[in-house]
Amino acid sequence: MTILCVRFQLPPLYEAALPGLLGLLEEFTPVVEALPPDGALADLRGAERYFGRDAVELASVIRVRALALHGVDCAIGAGPGPMLARMALREARPGVTRAVPEGDVAGFLAGQPVAALPGVGTATARTLCEYGLDTLGRVAAAPLSTLQRLVGARTGRELHERANGVDRGRVVPNGVSRSLATERPFTRDELDPERHRRALLSATEELGSRLRALDKVCRVLTLTVRYADRSATVRTRTLREPTAHSAALTDAAHAMYEALGLQRARVRALALRAEDLTPAEQATHQLTFDPVDEKVRRIEQVADRARARFGPRAVMPGSLAA
Repeated sequence: MTILCVRFQLPPLYEAALPGLLGLLEEFTPVVEALPPDGALADLRGAERYFGRDAVELASVIRVRALALHGVDCAIGAGPGPMLARMALREARPGVTRAVPEGDVAGFLAGQPVAALPGVGTATARTLCEYGLDTLGRVAAAPLSTLQRLVGARTGRELHERANGVDRGRVVPNGVSRSLATERPFTRDELDPERHRRALLSATEELGSRLRALDKVCRVLTLTVRYADRSATVRTRTLREPTAHSAALTDAAHAMYEALGLQRARVRALALRAEDLTPAEQATHQLTFDPVDEKVRRIEQVADRARARFGPRAVMPGSLAA
């Protein structure tokens, strides 16, 4: 086991601690890939030889240091490759590292639902389940030609390899991109889609206001949906043009949410991240010659001035005031 997938248990709006936590991982290996807003991959091949400990033992040291130096616990998955480490993390809990033994990869994968495989979306999982391929063990046993007929040549080949434990991924060192994030946790696991949409509206209003206050625009928006079983779904969308306009951010967030096709999902929290920030003065805006759009933007400017003077709740959409 040489790869760790770490998810730090960061409280809401405490994302600023992530760079420091990545620095903690870099004390063990320079090969660290940030997975905002709260995670990272670390390749410990060199560290295992240098420290004379295996990945699980090093994971315990990392957890103790994160608690001692940052007051943050973490859940850790370990495996021979990035894909397996990510899948192990789904079963990990704070204080316990879930490891996939190199000699029993097939046994670990066999009983996993097909949706647990990274890269398998809702539509692909639904198609496979309709043909009885609801576990990775069954997918691994299915003929390659059958999978390719169901999901396409390239996707079928990749799916067949991954279900058989072939992990061609690698950890790519990077840094935390400059971004803004906000999270909307629910007091209890929330089933109501309308409450989900209201939470997204509140989040995009906040992000838009913060971006405009910084004279920034974002080009990419990422939605993270956290569920009651501690799993999460992440979707990223590149916007048609860089923007700090709350209405445009809301449209993009709602579109990503609707595309998930959640059916009575028990949602614990929703998070939004505005990424790829650039100065507003360097951004271009496609003129629409729509008087309604111009009016909305002028109202937005007035609302920002009111919030700056009287507080963030001085002006808000009517649906959030109830």
